[in-house]
Amino acid sequence: MLAFHPFSRTLAASTCMAVVLAGSARLPAQATASLAGRWSLNFQSSQFPREIGFGAGWMSGAASGQDSTSGGGRGRGSSSGGGVNAWMARPESAEDARRLEILTAEVRSPAVRLTIVETSAAVTITDDQDHSRTFHPDGKEEVLHLDDVPVTTTAKWEAGRLVVLYKAAEGRELRYTYSIAATANPPQLVMDVEFLERGGHDKVSRIYDRGRAAETLPAAGVAASPPGATAAPESPAVAKGPDAELKGLMNLGVVVEDLSPQASACGLKQDTIETAVSKSLSDAGLRVRRNSDEDTYVYVDIITTSLSTGLCVSRYDVFLYSHTTATLSYQHTPALVQVSLLHKGGIAGGGPAAHAEGVLRGVKEYVDQFASRIRDATK
Repeated sequence: MLAFHPFSRTLAASTCMAVVLAGSARLPAQATASLAGRWSLNFQSSQFPREIGFGAGWMSGAASGQDSTSGGGRGRGSSSGGGVNAWMARPESAEDARRLEILTAEVRSPAVRLTIVETSAAVTITDDQDHSRTFHPDGKEEVLHLDDVPVTTTAKWEAGRLVVLYKAAEGRELRYTYSIAATANPPQLVMDVEFLERGGHDKVSRIYDRGRAAETLPAAGVAASPPGATAAPESPAVAKGPDAELKGLMNLGVVVEDLSPQASACGLKQDTIETAVSKSLSDAGLRVRRNSDEDTYVYVDIITTSLSTGLCVSRYDVFLYSHTTATLSYQHTPALVQVSLLHKGGIAGGGPAAHAEGVLRGVKEYVDQFASRIRDATK
């Protein structure tokens, strides 16, 4: 029988443990669920607080010796110690204010549909207005532009979740966390958004259901061309200037999509909306054809759901559509295509008694904006 010295047994055990650890280090990381796909907002499962956003101006809060809280049960924490000096910060610039406005508006009116494409080095998220943002989850800062306003962002993977941090202003950040719900079947995309600032933060969670499978998108800035395609001829001269595509527009159709039973139960009426839209356009000097989608027209689409609490929530979108002929990159003859000239969308929530008025007010505000831009372009 062979005998081992206690030190030899210890050394052997240590050697075996080292081998096991070394082998474990070579094992691939546990696969995480892909975010890639087409996703549609689930109104029933998502949160729609009455108010959400960054707190009121710091300097006003500092002067009164109070924290930057607001009503509506937003759950903002109180500041700790330091008095006025703890709140002192440089005043927000016009660029900061615009950046805060854009980022907050995106949270308050989330996209109804998202398309996410993943590669080993980047994640591209495209909303229902065809706005795309590409993030490189390496933890390094990069600059994106929101309506020509720069914003510094960082992105990284944390435990299978994509975390994107927007620096909105000094001491104010917006954190998006994208993940796949492990218990959902079929899978659901969870988008958690947090407003981070001194004194606490607001948080909201949105749920998206999976739609069609993700499509492969061409790399940013690269136009896809069919195999063997020749160089495109030089583009003809085009009209330039703000809203050049609206110049000369005088006749408009109006189409309001049929409302669901939930919308009707929440007080919405298709005829009332159509009449209000037509009046806004007519008052702006435009000739209106109701219930017509010929040539150029205003299209209103409203999606409503009733929550278990009795709260009505509606997503409303207003489009200005037109038709034209175009030769597509994969065809040789012109085809009739629909073009979206303008688009605005928002979300309204409230009790059934006041909900319809809130939605109508939002739709009319967007139509008035469209009419003003058309009028200005034609001057």
